[in-house]
Amino acid sequence: MRESTAKGIFFIVLAAAGFALMAVFVRLAGPLPVMQKVFFRNLVAALVAIVMLKRSGAPFRIGKGNRLAVFLRSFVGMLGVISNFWAIDHLPIADSTMLNKMSPFFAILMSLFILNERPVKRDWLCLLVALSGAILVIKPGLGLASVSALVGLFGGFCAGTAYTFVRKAGQGGVKGPVIILSFSIFSCLTVLPLMMAQYEPMGARQLACLLLSGCAAALGQLGITMAYTYAPAKEISVYDYIQVVFAALLGFLLFGELPDFLSVLGYVLIIGTAVYRFLTSRKTA
Repeated sequence: MRESTAKGIFFIVLAAAGFALMAVFVRLAGPLPVMQKVFFRNLVAALVAIVMLKRSGAPFRIGKGNRLAVFLRSFVGMLGVISNFWAIDHLPIADSTMLNKMSPFFAILMSLFILNERPVKRDWLCLLVALSGAILVIKPGLGLASVSALVGLFGGFCAGTAYTFVRKAGQGGVKGPVIILSFSIFSCLTVLPLMMAQYEPMGARQLACLLLSGCAAALGQLGITMAYTYAPAKEISVYDYIQVVFAALLGFLLFGELPDFLSVLGYVLIIGTAVYRFLTSRKTA
């Protein structure tokens, strides 16, 4: 294994741990309004993005042709974070994480509409199998699914759509720190009035948990950025699914959560599909 690939794997595992810790700190913050949690998470992310932008030496500049892509990335990404945080509060952490990890498969679908990239038959098959796994996690009864699980799945859809807009903006020359900062500022300004309307006073422990959730999310974002700097996605992306293992372990140790058989089967289908795509992508390359 090349040294650069090994570094890429290390950083993507570090990112997975960061995002899993983010979910834990969001849950530990207690029954606060979702908008309040989202605001503090993105406030920390904005501060980190400012530091990243200054260190990169790149100006905060979005070309006229890229403004719509950056706006849609920010808007859809904000919906994704809100949905994910709602799911974290109402589902086992491993389940909410797994539903959010449907994002790569939704990115396949949305790339058709946003980037005019036509998926091959193998990609459509992977999407169908992954959706079957998501259904096992959601466990619909009598034709109706859990609202919380559907919100979590919607969060995965929004994340996949946001990643597609990130790629579109990146192809247009917009730098990564600029995209992150735009998203963070947009989210903070948008949820601020909603947060103020339902603001609940916090204790020192709750505030610390929210700030730590932002730090953990920043660690995850930094890890992802560093990982794909060292190695291409086709070599390391599958390792991102170790976040589900971290989430399940932390959920069990801290909250006594133990996934049921159907959820585990759903995990196997979704992660197995990701591994299959990873292996076939490497073979094709």
